[in-house]
Amino acid sequence: MQKKHVLITGASSGFGMLTALHLAKKDYHVIATMRNIHKKNELLTRAKKDQVEKNITVHRLDVTSNPSLEELQTYLNKLGTLDILINNAGYADGGFFEDVSIEQYKKQFETNVFGLMAVTQIALPFIRKKKSGKIINISSISGLIGFPGLSPYVASKHALEGYTESLRLELKPFGIDVILIEPGSYETNIWKRVDTIVNYPQSEASPYHHYMMAILSELNREKLGDPADVARLITNLCEKKSVRKLRYPIGRGVNATLFLKKWIPWSVWESIVLKKLRMKSDS
Repeated sequence: MQKKHVLITGASSGFGMLTALHLAKKDYHVIATMRNIHKKNELLTRAKKDQVEKNITVHRLDVTSNPSLEELQTYLNKLGTLDILINNAGYADGGFFEDVSIEQYKKQFETNVFGLMAVTQIALPFIRKKKSGKIINISSISGLIGFPGLSPYVASKHALEGYTESLRLELKPFGIDVILIEPGSYETNIWKRVDTIVNYPQSEASPYHHYMMAILSELNREKLGDPADVARLITNLCEKKSVRKLRYPIGRGVNATLFLKKWIPWSVWESIVLKKLRMKSDS
């Protein structure tokens, strides 16, 4: 049988790298893209150890750069085919809204939303021609639940959720499954560096200082999951002939949290969140 071709963005670490390795072991041809090509060494070292390096092609891709996107277009034109796209590239920005510039919001959306859309628009014709295939978008529980101090990231993931819903309905008649993966907190670079990715007010004179310290304290207490679990889920979905569900939440306590958010009144939900952060509402 001819190998299936899968394109993964953000494959230098975390979910992207682990998924690339899992799929390579399943004998897929993995096009592992990353913004910084110098970060390929860990992926290739692990692939060589698993004796699957022949199944991985590393390709430089900055999803926010038009020249880089044009290079991807050229590469796929030469390859001539694609079965699966996994949109994993992204980062988390945060801080309280009053302290975050609109430019920072735009930068967050350029990667997490518009960059993802640009890659999908390039890859989609190749998948559609086969009248089958999958587009898997890595979202987050933050795409369904708002958290204080993380609104740039939360807003970008909410936008991704709406876009993906529409895309699934557009592509289902063509035999293409569009899927959302919604992880909770996992031990990847995006959360291990949480104290450096938020624009938190360090001065105690700031009205938000103690609030942000409470949020960071709560995040640091979170027991992070094993990202290999997410990679296995993605791999299992790639192996399926057809996928009926749109959303796949995964992680410790994620399903219970989503259930509560859906069914309890907002006033109760708000009280729970603020109490967990030991913050009092003035309203």
